[in-house]
Order: sequence, then C-alpha cells, then structure tokens
Amino acid sequence: MALVCIIYARSSNYGKEVIEVQHFEFVFFFRIRYGLKGVAKVATIPIETEKVRYIMEVFDAVRTVLAVRQFQDKPVPEPIVQQIVEAGHLTASSRNGQPWHFIVVDDKEMLRQLGTLAQTGRYIAQAPLAIVAGMEHSPFAVSDVSRAIQSMILTAWAQGIGSNWVGFDNLKHINPVLGIPEEIEILSILPFGYPVEAIGKGQKKRKPLSEIAHRERWNQPFV
Repeated sequence: MALVCIIYARSSNYGKEVIEVQHFEFVFFFRIRYGLKGVAKVATIPIETEKVRYIMEVFDAVRTVLAVRQFQDKPVPEPIVQQIVEAGHLTASSRNGQPWHFIVVDDKEMLRQLGTLAQTGRYIAQAPLAIVAGMEHSPFAVSDVSRAIQSMILTAWAQGIGSNWVGFDNLKHINPVLGIPEEIEILSILPFGYPVEAIGKGQKKRKPLSEIAHRERWNQPFV
C-alpha cells in the first residue's frame, strides 16, 4: 500500500536527508541518508514501515486505554518496567526543567502499605508494581509531571499493562514512608499490572466531538 506524499529534503555532508514527510493523515519526521543530492519533491512511498505502524499504535493506545484497578498476580518484566520509567524520563517539559522524580516500588509489603495510606487507591496493594511520581517545586511542575504520567500509562498500555492515577495533592503523608524529602511533592501513585480481565476495545463514554471541538472560533463546528 502506498500514498502520495510531499517530501521535504535538504542537502548535507551525507547527501540528501529526508527530514519531513507529510500525507493526508500523519506527519512523519525521519531521516533517510543516501548518496544522491536532491530537492523537495512529490513522491509515492510505501506506508508499511515501522514508523507508520508505530504512529498508528500510539493512537490505538490513546483510543483504547482505560483505568485498571484489578491486577493479575503476575510480575511486570523488568525490561518493560525500565521502558515505562524511560517514557516518563523522556517526556518533554517546560524549559526542559524535568521537575519529576519516579520511585519504583515492587516490594509487596510496601505496596500493601501504600494501598492502606492512599485512600482512593486501596487496589495498589494487589498490584505487582507501583511508581510514585514526585515533583520539585516549579510553576510548571503539575503540567510537566502530568505529561510524564500519561507517557508512562500509555507506554504500559501498549504492552498490555494497565494502570490508574491515584491521589492528587493529598499524599504528603507518603513522603516519610519512602524517605522522600519534604520539598518533593507527590503528585500521584501509579499502580501497574496485567488486567484481571480484557478491557478496552475503544469503547469509551465521551461527549460528542462537536460539543468540545471548535474550528477557528468558539462555536464554529470542527466537523
């Protein structure tokens, strides 16, 4: 399968580098190095590439992700744990401040303790893993760390692992339990694990897009 794309290119010491490809639905940023020099042109390229599949998988994760509060008694493999944490680490932040700290907890007794202390997250106790998301004081901290949290949740979901956001501005009593300095505020605790039952499939209760999306001006239909 192929689509007609507009390819934007520039010359470099390596020859031509394709730096942007646009077609009807996606914008891709990637580089292809080869020995011929060239200019921007219209071309037909195959879309069955790893890049395309990856972009489609990201949207699929957003489309299907749901809160998970019941977990199988099954550990999350360490490579996936590292990938989840790295997803938070790589998230963009205002002025590149990176005001986050992630405490990874898989000790069963500590998970039980966190489940007791977090009033809205008793189910943390049955999860095989939790990540405590702390933040340094910054005007942008809540926004930045929230973005990192969503990155971790979506990365986990893409691997078949569910999660949910526990707590918000009410977790100060957790600091001494995990040895977290007072100046670090805990924004959330994220339990992670394989869901007890299959969920998702894109079935969500959402307002109609026409109710919340506008084009150019308020109340002008987006679609």
